[in-house]
Amino acid sequence: MNLLKKIRRKKKLFRFALSFALTFSFLFPAAFQAQTINQSFPDFKVQPPTAAISGDDFFDQDFIAEKDFRVEKTPVDGGAEIITIFAKLKGLRDAPTEKAEEVPLVSVLRDTLGDRIAENDRLRYVWVLSYTTPSLKQRAAAAIPFLYMRTTNKGRVKNDLPPAVIDLQPVKKDFWDRAFWEVFRNLILEDLALPVRAVTLQYRENARNYRRVSIARALAVLALYESIEGKKLLSDGDLRDIQARMMLSDQLFGSFVKNENLTRAYEKKVAERHSQRGQNWELLRQYSEAQNLYFEPLAMPDGSATHALVWTTQEDLAANKEKSFDGRFLNIKSPWRDRTLTDWKGYSETRWFDANNQIVSASAPNAKAKKMIPLALYGLDFPKIPVVLVDFRDQLNPKKREMSKRVLNDLTNNIFSVSRFNNVPYFVGNYLYEFVTGRRGMDINQSSRLDSYSQLKLLLSLNASLDPHFRDEIAGRLESVSLNPLENDLATEMRIARRQYENLMKYARRPDGLPAQIENERREEMTRLKHSGRQRFLYLLGRTISLGIYKHRENYTAELRAEMDVRRQLDYHERFLRETARDSAKPEVDSDLEAINRSLYFISQNGDRAQKKTAQVIARIFAITDDEQTRMLCLSSLHRISNPSADKALFAFRENQNLDLRWRDLSAHYLELSAKEKQTANANAPQKSGETNEN
Repeated sequence: MNLLKKIRRKKKLFRFALSFALTFSFLFPAAFQAQTINQSFPDFKVQPPTAAISGDDFFDQDFIAEKDFRVEKTPVDGGAEIITIFAKLKGLRDAPTEKAEEVPLVSVLRDTLGDRIAENDRLRYVWVLSYTTPSLKQRAAAAIPFLYMRTTNKGRVKNDLPPAVIDLQPVKKDFWDRAFWEVFRNLILEDLALPVRAVTLQYRENARNYRRVSIARALAVLALYESIEGKKLLSDGDLRDIQARMMLSDQLFGSFVKNENLTRAYEKKVAERHSQRGQNWELLRQYSEAQNLYFEPLAMPDGSATHALVWTTQEDLAANKEKSFDGRFLNIKSPWRDRTLTDWKGYSETRWFDANNQIVSASAPNAKAKKMIPLALYGLDFPKIPVVLVDFRDQLNPKKREMSKRVLNDLTNNIFSVSRFNNVPYFVGNYLYEFVTGRRGMDINQSSRLDSYSQLKLLLSLNASLDPHFRDEIAGRLESVSLNPLENDLATEMRIARRQYENLMKYARRPDGLPAQIENERREEMTRLKHSGRQRFLYLLGRTISLGIYKHRENYTAELRAEMDVRRQLDYHERFLRETARDSAKPEVDSDLEAINRSLYFISQNGDRAQKKTAQVIARIFAITDDEQTRMLCLSSLHRISNPSADKALFAFRENQNLDLRWRDLSAHYLELSAKEKQTANANAPQKSGETNEN
């Protein structure tokens, strides 16, 4: 107790000292180094690629998406279905590929309302079937501060429903959960004893990282499934929406991104990823070749290069003993005078090269055999530089780099409660440090490698082209790098996935299971039809404060179900028209005019509650199209929408002297109809006592 009192008494002193210690110990050594990435990379001159390995020789991953993926649709009573993606994990065993074991990877719940109308379908839960509730031992280990290792695998899997990795509806719930946590953390947890605070924050961070790893795996699986050509149970639009929501799940305001912006968010994230991969590919290749090392890209089954290997040869070790080694961007020690490599006991393989140092078959004329020794494996999905994931000579090398950011965060946040927002010196020091290391491309205190590790585990399980012994060695080293006690090894994850898939199917068949849960969620959705935005906010606030115990649900009636059906279809058509108006310059040329007319017709029949933005979008479509049927439907839809913006658009068309007279007359006709309908509605509206209906 005396120790705790001393720590509390000197808390501010610790914060101040730590802030400046971080600034001087990390910032200035890095600041005196020479060039930045942006300065050095464009002027970097490479020797002719005498030690290069062509990436084209290593893209045959022995994976045929159409054959190695299987998708299963399981109906659920009440009008829903579970879509599960299976894959043949050829990398788990040495058996022939046709006998590779099939494992369920990802399941998605789609609420169809029991019909074949795609427009009223709603995606709900995503289950990564290897993502499970941790065991008691794993939870205890995950709560121990500064314990950065896996301790045990989960044993028996119970018969419970698997935890969903993300709920796609309602998406704003994540934001309010985070907001409540921040309030709890700063107002309550901050004043608790140091051990309680450190244990709580440590466990939450590990749990968050565990979920993030599972989301990264789901994204990789869905991206592979998206690359399949032909008819799919999940459309490309559904796949993009799911992936976009997952990509945004780690951002504070990601849940506020509207549905019509999901496609743009997805495309932006994919473009950033491709740009990062391309930059890191070239950076790693050039620096590897400059040091007479061999660069080999590793691709996912869809052909996207996510990782790369760097090799040396036994012959080069003997020839380069006196050569200096520049490990910048490679972040490994020099191989030339390493006695470990001279008497290498680990994995190696023999490849044959021609006179130009290109890989050839063993039977090629003048083929020269070389003993290849792996040095390191890198991830390419990083905004700064390629990061080392596996160092075949030093297992602690990547782990120390991964731990550097985690230790810093745990010290400042969990122990000393220092943040960038309540401590100015720390804010300045942290900002300058991140700026300099970002410019230098230092592989220390970087963004977490969690996503790349997850992708690599999936690659190893799907890829049958790697030598089984080499694959096992990579997998073993990968497990030793893991920092999270909540994670399981690959074999355990596959066992858990099979078991949890069985549990999910059993839960879906129980009347009091998934069908009852879907009905309750529809009743929550019906709240939107009966209550205003302010009332719904109060319901959401009550749910957040009660930690999810209180949930407002409407009584399930046939009328509300029909209204919900129409509302869902209206949401679909509104989104489609918004996306079209945003991306199209001439709908009859660059868009699907039939689909546009179908959406406009639905709004002209059911668009009373269409939003203000939809009226503006329809007005834009009218202005940029010359198709007469589309223009007729635009005006009819604007007349149907009960929103002042629709009348404003019709009025603008009527007054537009540059518009053809018939369109102006039709706009005036719809305005007159709207005025008469409003008068009739006011006349039939119930009046309060003492009021008269006077014109």
